[in-house]
Amino acid sequence: MGNSKHLGLFLLAPAGIFVILFFLAPVVLTGVFGFTNMSTATGITGGSYMVSESAMRPLRSRFGEDALADQLSKRIYTIDEEGLQAAAEAGGDAAALTELRSNFFNESFGNRREVETAIKSLNARPSTTRGIKIISAQFVKSVINVRFDTFEELLTSIADFGIELSDDQIEALADVTYTGWTFTLQNFKTMVELPDTRKTLINTLFYVFTTLILFNTGFALVLSISTHYMPTGPAGFFRSIWLLPRVTPPVLYVLMWKWLAWDTGFLSVILEPMGFAPRNWMLDSPTNAWVFIILINGIVGASMGMLIFSSAIKAIPASLFHASEVDGATRRQQIWHIILPQLRWPILFITIYQTLSLLTSFEYILLATDGGPGGATEVWALSTYLKALQNYGGALQYGYGAALSLVLVVIGISVSLIYLKLFDFKNLTAPPKIE
Repeated sequence: MGNSKHLGLFLLAPAGIFVILFFLAPVVLTGVFGFTNMSTATGITGGSYMVSESAMRPLRSRFGEDALADQLSKRIYTIDEEGLQAAAEAGGDAAALTELRSNFFNESFGNRREVETAIKSLNARPSTTRGIKIISAQFVKSVINVRFDTFEELLTSIADFGIELSDDQIEALADVTYTGWTFTLQNFKTMVELPDTRKTLINTLFYVFTTLILFNTGFALVLSISTHYMPTGPAGFFRSIWLLPRVTPPVLYVLMWKWLAWDTGFLSVILEPMGFAPRNWMLDSPTNAWVFIILINGIVGASMGMLIFSSAIKAIPASLFHASEVDGATRRQQIWHIILPQLRWPILFITIYQTLSLLTSFEYILLATDGGPGGATEVWALSTYLKALQNYGGALQYGYGAALSLVLVVIGISVSLIYLKLFDFKNLTAPPKIE
């Protein structure tokens, strides 16, 4: 029993490890990745060094090294032992290679046409164009598009190519040829500069607070208060119906809404006789798209608030309602003076929880509109997902997506602190003045 005080810590250790590995570590890593240029091009485990055409552009524009870029972009053809062996392994004609060694060994040519002309001048030249090209391709000497594991290997190859570099040129090359990720603030600069960022932020704020006020908190209060004054049986049945959207798989749930909105769906069928042409009501305009997005998310979100508020109302002593009725209070007065003051804690919890949930959730928007039409319903969380994990071009921007996520975390914390201030959290948690 002497060590019993450590038993609780021992039992909680697996849970602590789980929290660290699957919650804290991803959050910390996301914050770190937000300050990198990590992407599909750079990879996630570091990179190598390569002189590519894309690397030559910043070498010219940022560092003014046009001459060096021209030198690095050149290809020469040298008849050497390494190339002859490679040509033999590639299936080059043995007699042609022997004569090529004898006549042109260590001779260099400025382009592939010149070396192929030299091969054609041989008495034992290959009989086909393909045979000539197989041989000529083995003698190319260039640093362009060759991947080097270390910068020292790249410098050695450049020196072997006959190019001498100054210290400034070496520093510039190290910058432009590295293909791995580096730490940078560019993600946040890009975020500020892009006009789409402001639009996405406005979309997010509109989506979160409209859905929250109309449904997740507002309509949930209406449902819970309405069912409170209903008989127990019908009230339970009514609440159960409102839980159905929450327990329905999201794909099926959104599919039913799409069937409602399709140009051959329910709305078009009943509205066409009234003179409305069939159309996709969910995607034909930004306004309609937002109406459906808020309805889809709001009906699901209202069910949770309804359960929390209904339970909180049930916990209010019945004597308060009986006493108010004796005093002649109307139901409106009961709601205003008894129910709502007793729901400050539940309302605070639902408001904060649902705000954070709406800020980070995007699956219903992805399934319903995919941010359309024309990005009109693209919110911050969806933009993060599209930038980091899915786009049509395949160039995934892990670092930029992590930076977007980091900003979303800051927004969520800031909004939560504002809520705590608005609901006077300090007084809510203060000990009672009379025991």
